[in-house]
Amino acid sequence: QVQLVESGGGLVQPGGSLRLSCAASGSISSYDMGWYRQAPGKQRELVAVITGFHSTNYADSVKGRFTISRDNAKNTVELQMDSLKPDDTAVYYCNARRRWDGNNYWGPGTQVTVSS
Repeated sequence: QVQLVESGGGLVQPGGSLRLSCAASGSISSYDMGWYRQAPGKQRELVAVITGFHSTNYADSVKGRFTISRDNAKNTVELQMDSLKPDDTAVYYCNARRRWDGNNYWGPGTQVTVSS
């Protein structure tokens, strides 16, 4: 089992950037890693995922603006968010999905607010 902790959230103006980090308590080499978000009154949705082979997939709403990356040596995953919009406001959650059994693990989340 892996424990996850997100950091890097905050308040940013439209058009600005933030970089979210997710630190895992152990090795992430057996996990596909992802970022999800949940806005008030909405369901949690996928933002981006990166597999153990560094293959990536993004939600259409963030393509070209967000970049996910991982560092297996440091057991970290990051989400670079550029050209932020008010619609990006949400709590962002780090996810680890263990490949051999599909078990999911979640961090507590970090708030991102995009507002002028």
